[in-house]
This record gives sequence, structure tokens and C-alpha cells, in this order.
Amino acid sequence: MTKPPLFFIHGMWSTPKIWDWMRERYEARGYRVAAPTLPFHDADPQDAPDPLLASTSVQDYADALLAQVRELDRKPVIVGHSMGGMLAQQIAAAHGAAGLVLLSPAPTAQTSSLALSPLRTLLGVTTTANWWRSPTRIDEERARWGIFNNVPETETRDALGELVWDSGRVLFQISMPFADSSKGTQVDYDLLTMPATVVVGNEDRITPVGTARATARKLKGAVDYRELDGIGHWLFHPPVRETVADEIDRLLQRVEGRI
Repeated sequence: MTKPPLFFIHGMWSTPKIWDWMRERYEARGYRVAAPTLPFHDADPQDAPDPLLASTSVQDYADALLAQVRELDRKPVIVGHSMGGMLAQQIAAAHGAAGLVLLSPAPTAQTSSLALSPLRTLLGVTTTANWWRSPTRIDEERARWGIFNNVPETETRDALGELVWDSGRVLFQISMPFADSSKGTQVDYDLLTMPATVVVGNEDRITPVGTARATARKLKGAVDYRELDGIGHWLFHPPVRETVADEIDRLLQRVEGRI
């Protein structure tokens, strides 16, 4: 049976390191795995951010991903976490995909809604002067509350040390799509007819279940939807990552049965 390549997209303030366990798992099973680094996300977290990051847009991220996904020899299954889930939808619409896995997906222009927990999570960023045209990084207190809630302390400490700078402009485009004249997070859902899986923790505080449910309703193909009880935004620690991998496996079985 033919195996599609896997194309993993990390989220905001993150790096491809989040996919290390998944990469090893699927490469051992014979899958080709690509986990690209978004522009400027390969810098040392202790270094000052690149000034160009301040003006980097969602389109810049999408263009970089499109250039890399086009290097694959066939349409991949695209897996994205958080902001990577939003970008995964854009890449699938622009390039096509054999399947789509959206983990704790950030909102698109069409699935955005007002919720208090994301506002609280982002408060330390969005109360900084000119944050929308500056590099941003979430502080430890709010990351613990809104991203790493319900994650064991050892894994939380490790992940906190790996958070990198990101684009204030991109955060603005995601969090305030109504004010973004470029409509940077818009997705053509009529093109998303491939099999899809949406997974979210029911205690996610930065991309809450309402966003995931709205996303699942927008997708035009057959969708498996899963809410994980007692789980927050972070899905990369045991045993949660194994549960997520089981959902990816089920999607792969559906896709491979169609090839």
C-alpha cells in the first residue's frame, strides 16, 4: 500500500522540535516526513529577534511552506498544530493534500470568535506598546496558564526553554482578522474536500474548543472530530502524544485506502 508523505507545521513561538517524537515514529514506519522551520524560527531563543520578524506576515509563512511542500513528489498528509493548523488549511487549499490533521487549530478569518481565555493568555503580549508591529514572545506566567496547563512540570520546563520569538503582525492577523485589511488568515474552504481529522483538548485556553468545532464544520470532506478530556493546548507529552498519534494513524488508514 502506498504511503503518502507527512508534512508537519509547527505553531507560534515554536519550532519543528515539537515533532521529533512524531517524526521518529513515522519514519520508522516507512513514511517520508518533512517538518519545516517557519521563517526566523531557527534563531537561538536567547538572542535578540531579527528585526525583519516584526513585519513578517501570514502570507510570508505560507509562501515559505508552499515552496517546501512543492518539493515533495506527491500530495502529503498535512499536520499542523495551533497556528500551524491554520497554515495547514491554507497550504492544503493552495497546493492540495491527501489528508489534513488539525491539532488545536488557531482560527482562520472564518472561524474566529471572541473568547476570554485567549485574551487572558495573550494579555502580556497585547498590552506591550506597538506589539502588532514588533517581534513577540509570550512570558512564562501566561504560557504556563494558557499553553502548558495540565502538562507535567518537567515537560513544561523543557518546552518553556524552547519558545522563540514570533511576528506581532502574524499574531495581529490571527487574533484580529476583522481589522486585517489583507485578510491574511482567509481560507477557501470549498477546496478542503480531503479527509480530515480535528483534535483539541477540552481545556485548551488559547485555541479553545469553539474554534476547533467551527473548523470541523467548515471543512468540506469527511471529518473525524475528537475532543480530549482534561487536556489543554499542548499535545506533545506522554501519554497525550500517543493518543494524538492514534488519531493520525486512523486518518492515514482512511487516506491510504483511497490511494
